[in-house]
Amino acid sequence: MTFKKREPVFVEDLNDMQRYLGEETIEDYAAGQMSRRRMLRRLVLICGSSAGAAALLAACGDPTATTAPAATTAAPTTAAATTSAATTAAPTTAAATTSAATTAAGTTAAGTTTAAGTTAAGTTAARTTVAGATTAAVAPTAGQAKGPLVVPADDPAVTASAVTFPSDTTVLGYLARPSAAGTYPGVIVIHENRGLTDHIKDVARRVAKAGYIALAIDLASRNGGTDKISSDQVTGYFANAKPEDLVKDLQAGVTFLGKQTGIKAADKVGVVGFCYGGGMTLRLSAAEPKIAAAVSYYGPVFQPISAMTATNAAILGQYGGLDTRVNSGIPDLAKTLKDAGKTFEQKVYDGANHAFNNDTGASFNEAAAVAAWKETLAWFAKYL
Repeated sequence: MTFKKREPVFVEDLNDMQRYLGEETIEDYAAGQMSRRRMLRRLVLICGSSAGAAALLAACGDPTATTAPAATTAAPTTAAATTSAATTAAPTTAAATTSAATTAAGTTAAGTTTAAGTTAAGTTAARTTVAGATTAAVAPTAGQAKGPLVVPADDPAVTASAVTFPSDTTVLGYLARPSAAGTYPGVIVIHENRGLTDHIKDVARRVAKAGYIALAIDLASRNGGTDKISSDQVTGYFANAKPEDLVKDLQAGVTFLGKQTGIKAADKVGVVGFCYGGGMTLRLSAAEPKIAAAVSYYGPVFQPISAMTATNAAILGQYGGLDTRVNSGIPDLAKTLKDAGKTFEQKVYDGANHAFNNDTGASFNEAAAVAAWKETLAWFAKYL
């Protein structure tokens, strides 16, 4: 019997999303959030083969991956660089410091230095470090929402329901709006790599309660929808889906949102996304001219980053200070947007990690989540 020789798989053969989601899976395992068996199963789904999974493990510092893959912590990347800044008001829940590569403007009550500057095009970019988040970090019971931001499904101030709308396929979503009659801006909500979960539906209700019509889009729709497949399969699907198809479905959501009764402006829409959805927030803001305001929570920067120069959106990036892997992409994003004369600010929450906003997960940080939510609403109020 003859055997077909298998071509070796190198980590460079993996696409950006496979690497991002694979590295995140390895980090989750290292943090004790999943078993080794589940980690390996998810890696195979993400990377498309056991050889791809082994290559990624090896690249993340596992010298035995080529023979018997073993779990390891993903190798950290460089920390986020400081960008030139004009500071916004500090969140009321924690002391904040703002740093910049320009002249110092004063000293905060906590004794930290504040500096300010303006880009050549007159738009601003900011890096705010919020201190004190570590002490308030309380991990909820897995799957159970916790914290002051939760808006229950039966909250009388919000009306919400499942919806479908057309792209070149049928797309699933969750539409939430204020119960009171009126005219409201529209906001797209983009989920993490777990798909359209109850947590993301809660986020859509939070947006609605704040005075917006929110549409949370299920980007697993082309694969049957989040509810039809396991969480590991959902993550594997996102790692291998065509980005252009997902952007097309998000743009279809923008069109659908613009047709809703009571929408303030169909051509001036906001978007907020988390983790994987934070990266898709950047993609959508680059591709869709109707996006006027975008808030990306710890979202990976996609390639080519030059595509971001097409955006019409004012972009706010929200990051956990401990999330060095994602934060390593901040300097390129900030420079690209600054050089193109775009509006960009970044908030870095000291002591918070990746996924600090998810109050059903192990990395939930209440202080950072509350502070970031205030910044999100202030951003939408300013630009929508």
